[in-house]
Amino acid sequence: MVRISAAAAVVVLLSTTSFAQNTPQPFPRPGGQPQQPPSQPAVPPPQPGSPSAPQPAADSNAPTEAALGAPIFPAAQFLASYDAGRGQRYYLFGSTSGFAEVVLFYQKQIGERGDPVFKDPPTHQFFGEPFARYREETMVFPPGVTVKDWTSGGTQGYPNPRPGAQPARFPTVIMIVTPPPNATAPRR
Repeated sequence: MVRISAAAAVVVLLSTTSFAQNTPQPFPRPGGQPQQPPSQPAVPPPQPGSPSAPQPAADSNAPTEAALGAPIFPAAQFLASYDAGRGQRYYLFGSTSGFAEVVLFYQKQIGERGDPVFKDPPTHQFFGEPFARYREETMVFPPGVTVKDWTSGGTQGYPNPRPGAQPARFPTVIMIVTPPPNATAPRR
């Protein structure tokens, strides 16, 4: 009987030890090894406008600022556009610049603070002036600009939809929503 109990104790001890080694530990434990943060690239990505920053090839399908009714962040790459319905479109642009830099650009260009809508992942929106006023009966989404940090939580960024294109991922994505063709911009 003692042998069976000892054998059972050994099996329980081995299975518990094995299970403990495979279980992720999300929080540090007192006296435990501190978890290392994810390694950062040794060389920071070049800033837009710097001579070493890769300049995207001109996309013949990319909309202009005049067509969008909104500024486009310098060196942002046009990724895609989608039908939002009711004559509206979503236009996505990727940027190698950081979230805070892109938000600051839009604050200066639009002349408004905008609104932080999510803390994690950081997301900032610009609606109202100078965009057309949102009308629920004729629009799907308020016209404006949304900036999102795609590196939040340690992710690598938004994947470039063009295979083999550079950069492979974008830390920041800008979404510009246009009003329907018959909407009027607010008066200044």
